[in-house]
Amino acid sequence: MKEDKNIMILTYWSFGDALVQTYTLPYVKIIKEKCLPNSNLFVVTFEQKKYRVQPKRNVLNKVDYFKWVPLTYNRFGLRGILRQLFNLIYLLFFCKIKRINTIHSFCTPAGSIAYVLSKILNIKLIIDSFEPHAETMVETGTWKKNSLAYKMLFKFETLQANRAAFVIAAAEGMKEYAATKYGLLKTSDFLVKPACVDLELFQRFEKKNGELLDSLNLRDKIVCVYAGKFGSMYLEKEIFDLFKVAYDYWKQDFRVLLLTSHKEEEILNYCKASDLNPAIITIKFVPHNEVPIYMGLGDFGLTPFKPVPSKRYGSPIKTGEYWAMGLPVVITENISDNSDIIEKNGIGAIIKTFNQEGYLSVIKQINTLLKEDREALYKRIRNIASEERTFKIAEEVYQKVYCNDK
Repeated sequence: MKEDKNIMILTYWSFGDALVQTYTLPYVKIIKEKCLPNSNLFVVTFEQKKYRVQPKRNVLNKVDYFKWVPLTYNRFGLRGILRQLFNLIYLLFFCKIKRINTIHSFCTPAGSIAYVLSKILNIKLIIDSFEPHAETMVETGTWKKNSLAYKMLFKFETLQANRAAFVIAAAEGMKEYAATKYGLLKTSDFLVKPACVDLELFQRFEKKNGELLDSLNLRDKIVCVYAGKFGSMYLEKEIFDLFKVAYDYWKQDFRVLLLTSHKEEEILNYCKASDLNPAIITIKFVPHNEVPIYMGLGDFGLTPFKPVPSKRYGSPIKTGEYWAMGLPVVITENISDNSDIIEKNGIGAIIKTFNQEGYLSVIKQINTLLKEDREALYKRIRNIASEERTFKIAEEVYQKVYCNDK
């Protein structure tokens, strides 16, 4: 019989953030139920004010497969560094008191903290959702190549990759990237798990809710839905220029539904810069459990990552959710394997040039798809989600990590 474990699940996100709700907790549940039913799992989050969740919220009352450990988040800078030193000391004592024997970290910013903890305490380290972050921040213009933030994170990405007992990447190509960038040569403990989707939550009965269509004035409209943000690693003006071309093409039949935390003033500024009528845009910020019913109002989805080289090695969550809802997707080039899958299977359109001609080409491709039989189109795209983004992939990966323990 294997020894029961005390595992710290370390993230760098807030509990209310979709990245915890969709990209962490479902995997924590799989680890608990499929691999370690008798173990104690502690989920660490770094709380930002805009995502603040009170411990007595129903969402916490319903979970019994982990214990929540909320810490305070500060942006990078002197205050942020001091805060992280305090958090690090706290977590060192926490690991000692709770007898943590494994740290399972999601993405490389949290992995940096996980590396230090595992090194000092000499405990097992697992890096999950391993993809470039430091290089992405530079390529998208968020950081400078000579900045302290970049240098620190890139160094820690190298250290955590080479220390981890298992590296779970978000895309197959990350293996070669890690060997080149981080000198990571081991391959037997290098696993791949794309961003999987809850296919029971995202499914057809959530599509085109009549009451919502009427309340949002979207009935009989061609609706582009986007669940996400603008800026940093995401395109900004280019997307509103695309909306403008779509509006000129479809006229009053076209609408945009943004499921975003951006304020209305920010969206109005984007519209003004692109000479887009803001009346065609509806802004909603909803809890993740309500995302499917709003996403289901769309006719096609949008994944607007900046097409920088390092995004080849990530795995967008939102694309899989669109696929699960049977929606064609507009995406930029070379994003994970998503762009290739979309182009190969004819289930969306790729933005290849950021100009009027390029946007019009995309809109015409989407228009052709929307003229197909909607039931057949739904099934064709839904099947991609069932093959490429099922949680069964995650179950197989975690069984290799935890059921064949070294």
